[in-house]
Amino acid sequence: MGIFSKILGFGNISQDFLLSLDIGTEVVKALVFKINKESGLGIVKGVGRSRQGLKDMHSGAVSDIKGVIDNSKKAIEMAKNMAGARKIEKAVIGIAGELVKGTTTTVHYERIRPEIRIDLPELKNIIQKVQWKAFDRIRQQLAWETGHSEIEVKLINAAIVDVRIDGYKVTNPIGFQGRDVSIAVFNAYAPMIHLGALQAIADELKLELLNVAAEPYAVAKSMGLDDITDFNAIFIDIGGGTTDIAVVRNGGLEGTKMFALGGRAFTKRLAHELGVGFEEAEVLKIRYSEGKLGRDVSMKVERILEDDCNVWLSGIELSLSEFASSDLLPHRFFLCGGGSGLPGIKKALVSSGWTGNLPFARIPEVSFLQPKDVVNIKDETGELRDPQDITPMGLANLALDLVGEEKVMAGILRRAVKMIQK
Repeated sequence: MGIFSKILGFGNISQDFLLSLDIGTEVVKALVFKINKESGLGIVKGVGRSRQGLKDMHSGAVSDIKGVIDNSKKAIEMAKNMAGARKIEKAVIGIAGELVKGTTTTVHYERIRPEIRIDLPELKNIIQKVQWKAFDRIRQQLAWETGHSEIEVKLINAAIVDVRIDGYKVTNPIGFQGRDVSIAVFNAYAPMIHLGALQAIADELKLELLNVAAEPYAVAKSMGLDDITDFNAIFIDIGGGTTDIAVVRNGGLEGTKMFALGGRAFTKRLAHELGVGFEEAEVLKIRYSEGKLGRDVSMKVERILEDDCNVWLSGIELSLSEFASSDLLPHRFFLCGGGSGLPGIKKALVSSGWTGNLPFARIPEVSFLQPKDVVNIKDETGELRDPQDITPMGLANLALDLVGEEKVMAGILRRAVKMIQK
């Protein structure tokens, strides 16, 4: 659950129109939805899209606030008109970029008196200790990667993914006895400069931020994996400027990685090699992805993009190597995002040459996430039809936590995160 949700004390929002805003490098996507109080489902009432200018975004991060605001207004107005919504005040916004990172930290806590049952005050103390240690590790990692020891970062999402007492998995440790308590917490964090840009956009759009969510976190959570303990998969969201990766093991989100290579790089390659403008190259790339070009032209485009697909695959390999030390990597891959439709992407992933240096037990199996795979979100517009719609739907799915009954562990974690933000 994001740190903005419930911390700010919002009342009952189930009767209001809500907004999910995916500010992508190529396209701003806006979903207007309501939460059905009886079923708990998010019902999408309106969809809007607006293309970004070439200088509005860079590597998934905002580079021209005014340009992004203008584009966001267009997408939001389109979605509002479709939904018949005159006013929208609250929004969930996604965030991406190379310095938006997520990692799961496992901390072992040894209890002095294992015969005493764990109560609520002790559990609060344990989780607070876990979060402070996790936050210190996060800052150290980012300092090492960037070379800046005091870079300002802020937690944006936190979730408990595993709890064990003396090696036995439990969902709620209250009432249990034992000596060794092991808690694994996933934390996503982002630089303050990125968050500040999103806050400025939200302020100009007169929106209250319910949540700012790391987009790979939203994508991985969109399938409702919290109660599926044997689920293992790798999610890859290929946007215009970045590729976002989320690794899920045993139903828990182990971590996320992003690198700055997405669909825009492939378009630029086509424009350069064919001597055409960016817009013409983008149309050609989309027609190629949809299989609407002749055989000879398709083969020529495939050859032009082959090297770029291999460079992209190297980024995947490098990113996954950071998850390879603890266990076998999941062999199931789920793709989404506007760039995922490029034929060379799936072809590269199912090739056998790159997997030899990583601990895969089986050859990767690749499939595409579809809107029907997103739990708890129902599209009444008929406009959400392919993998590029997964991210805004995943962001909408996160908003459902705001009206649900908060679990004990999630509530304690939320308060621990709030203390770190002070």
